[in-house]
Amino acid sequence: MVAVIKPVVQVRGMRIDDLDVVSGLEVLSYEFPWSPGIFSDCVKGGHPCWVLCVDSVIAGYGILSMGAGEAHLLNLCIAPDYRGRGLGRHLLGRLLDIARWNGAERVFLEVRPSNPSAQALYESVGFKEIGRRPRYYPARDGREDAIVMALEAETRAEK
Repeated sequence: MVAVIKPVVQVRGMRIDDLDVVSGLEVLSYEFPWSPGIFSDCVKGGHPCWVLCVDSVIAGYGILSMGAGEAHLLNLCIAPDYRGRGLGRHLLGRLLDIARWNGAERVFLEVRPSNPSAQALYESVGFKEIGRRPRYYPARDGREDAIVMALEAETRAEK
């Protein structure tokens, strides 16, 4: 009988010394990535910034903004080599827990219409489309709208 070794998955606070890896994953994942300075500003500014590690290797990250009983999911990313394993759902669940623990009654986010995988993930935990932001994201052919989604804390689907 062969023993199956399960990877160790950990979510921990993002540190300044994580920023090179996080910025590298951002560049691998997006055509129009955040700059390293944006990540640095988020960490230094006290935003809830988290990394997801698989066997001590950073495999994803998420950043929230909190205020006035609301949270805004600013960025959620899983490295290409780690996608399709449920890690995005795991990290999203932890971020929603953190938002709730910090008093958020609702969580907002924007997602590209061209990212159906992310839309499906958000909908699967209870996010609903509440509007659109025209020409919100940079795109190869100009600008792309953003789908604005919201989740009421008490309606979060436990999956």
